Amino acid sequence: MGNRTLFAFDFGTKSIGLAIGQEVTGTARPLTSFKAQDGTPDWQKIEKLLKEWLPDLVIVGLPLNMDGTEQPLTARARKFANRLHGRFGVQVELHDERLSTVEARADLFERGGFRALDKGSVDAASAVIILESWFENQWNKP
Repeated sequence: MGNRTLFAFDFGTKSIGLAIGQEVTGTARPLTSFKAQDGTPDWQKIEKLLKEWLPDLVIVGLPLNMDGTEQPLTARARKFANRLHGRFGVQVELHDERLSTVEARADLFERGGFRALDKGSVDAASAVIILESWFENQWNKP
């Protein structure tokens, strides 16, 4: 395991959550969420955070149906990942995020009840779960 700084995005058409994590500790925390217009964020805000944190790797959650098949949002998340790479030259990996939003809602609810469930918190928390799940996968590789 290296000591890389990682970003994880939870892509949505109206809102995109962002988490940051450290590979050395395998931990992630919510950073922010961005409003999106039909899947398009304010790229300048994303660029500002990329320049501030200089992540070594960016993970984008890949929304799939529970049976692993693709859904309309899957292609849009791939396009978002390609744009991140194309615009900013960052290394991007896609990661299966099937359970992240469900887990994030349950987790936030346990900690803060209904008040914690505003959309921005859920998206940033989903991004945390995507990143923590990515870390687990790295450690469990043979």
